[in-house]
Amino acid sequence: MQKSSAKKKARKAAAQKQQPGMEYLMEPKPEFASLKYKPAGKLSGKTAIITGGDSGIGRAVAVAFAREGCNVAIIYLNETRDAEFTRKAIEEINGKCILLKGDISSEKFCAKAVNACVKKFGSLEVVVNNAAVQYPREDITQITSRQLEKTFRINLFSQFYMVKAALKHLKEGSTIINTTSVTAYRGSGHLIDYSATKGAIVSFTRSLSAGLVKRGIRVNGVAPGPIWTPLIPATFPPKDVATFGTDVPLGRAGQPEETAPCYVFLASDDSSYMTGQILHPNGGEIVNG
Repeated sequence: MQKSSAKKKARKAAAQKQQPGMEYLMEPKPEFASLKYKPAGKLSGKTAIITGGDSGIGRAVAVAFAREGCNVAIIYLNETRDAEFTRKAIEEINGKCILLKGDISSEKFCAKAVNACVKKFGSLEVVVNNAAVQYPREDITQITSRQLEKTFRINLFSQFYMVKAALKHLKEGSTIINTTSVTAYRGSGHLIDYSATKGAIVSFTRSLSAGLVKRGIRVNGVAPGPIWTPLIPATFPPKDVATFGTDVPLGRAGQPEETAPCYVFLASDDSSYMTGQILHPNGGEIVNG
């Protein structure tokens, strides 16, 4: 397991040219598996499928789930090296993991991925819709129709596709966890389309929870604040990367490992009286809703 180091307020990191970004190129490396975390078998016997599970928050969630006894299927786009690293980290703790490469903006692929997961592990109890893209722009006039559609297809449409494909396998007691963002609540002038998708995910989560409550399937979300993931150097200029996250009350960016317990809680029976809710690991920002 990776040992947690002291959290720093600023960092130097070379910009990356392609999303969603490569974790192995980042410096410092994101911290994804805290040695302070004590697993308790909370997900034993369950299987989870995680979009964007190769790196960043997704990697931290995948490893935390495996530490809790969960089988994990990781969906990734083109970050093969990161995905293999995550699988190795899971196998080193005697966890089981499969990698599913493909584009989640394709409904056909999402159905194929879910079926592959169930074929491998025999069941599916947890769906984590985590993958996303963002394209910072100075103002709305710089957002093309093509960019708008791509952002919505990857960030929002994929969640519809994954849920629809998974529903025929999810039984009473299953859970769906959607990653939204603090920007859904406070907005972002440079991430208008991204923030719009994240706001839609909040509403999607609440509405879906109401629609599935009679089936005994709980639906919740997590709205992270500034977390040090590959998406940051892949989308922001170096000057912004260097001070990323320093404007929140805690004065620093969060680490992926600091968000993972939220997902474990929502996936486990510990959150049995929660549905339609959003958790906020965001460094102390006060948000409404």
